[in-house]
Amino acid sequence: MLLATTAGFADFTSASIIKYNVKRLRPCRDPVVGATDINRVPCGSGYSFPSTHATDHFAMAIFLSLVFGKKWRWIWFGAILWASLICFAQVYVGVHFPLDVICGAIYGSLVGILFAYLFKKIQPAF
Repeated sequence: MLLATTAGFADFTSASIIKYNVKRLRPCRDPVVGATDINRVPCGSGYSFPSTHATDHFAMAIFLSLVFGKKWRWIWFGAILWASLICFAQVYVGVHFPLDVICGAIYGSLVGILFAYLFKKIQPAF
């Protein structure tokens, strides 16, 4: 339940608050970069900064790593690799700048830490 809340909070704040206020164009919509950009997928309709995919996946990855890290030590590697591949893919297909995914990953990590902390306060024996 709290994993879904973590992803939902990360998604809402990234897409509806931060992107709305920053309003950075995607690389495929930027007049300078768009001329030389290779579009591998449709561009998308929203803004670019921060990457909401990076925010959501890093929030979930860090949350899962902090909650289950003692029980399953390998989860750190798998979760961070999974979130990092999502970030790489966003840049590779041309819908985000590298800084978009880096900042999204940092913000998502902070959200994941916050919700893992809340989870441990609610479930101290876990």
